[in-house]
Amino acid sequence: MLIYVKYMVSLRCKMVVKQELQKMGLNYVNVDLGTIEILENITDFQKGQLRTNLKRFGLELLDDKRKIMIEKIKAVIIEMVHYSDELPKVNYSNYISEKLGYDYTYLANTFCEVKGITIQQFIILNKIERVKELLLYDELSLKEISYKLHYSSVSHLSHQFKKITGLTPSYYKKLKVKRFGNLEDL
Repeated sequence: MLIYVKYMVSLRCKMVVKQELQKMGLNYVNVDLGTIEILENITDFQKGQLRTNLKRFGLELLDDKRKIMIEKIKAVIIEMVHYSDELPKVNYSNYISEKLGYDYTYLANTFCEVKGITIQQFIILNKIERVKELLLYDELSLKEISYKLHYSSVSHLSHQFKKITGLTPSYYKKLKVKRFGNLEDL
């Protein structure tokens, strides 16, 4: 049985879900960003209990097909930008479409209708969050970050960073203040 979870965007969220499933005695096959695969079918009571338990941690079970699709799109993007060592070499639209098995136009229209922003805007927001994270780690130069995240140039990255944050990457780095946003809020 596959269950979809909203706001499940980090490794910490996956840990919380696994702990709650174990507390309830539910055997899971896989817990991934936005999804839980459980071995057996669960009762409506168990599902309600799981819904209540996860809500305490800001997680929400999804039943609406459009909302499920949005969470799948978000999970693919978050995985791609934040947890992959390298971004895909193909267009993001092709990558997302292939991963989810749907026509990109359908995915893009659904995402925009429900979230009020385009998939491309969501990708940019996530890339900027990743840039912030990499700047704070101070392990890579701006040039290396722009290459890692497939920006055409440092100037393009800097322009997009300033447009989103209001700060230049170098000024942000000098602040040394952890200004991480929550991925759940994007």
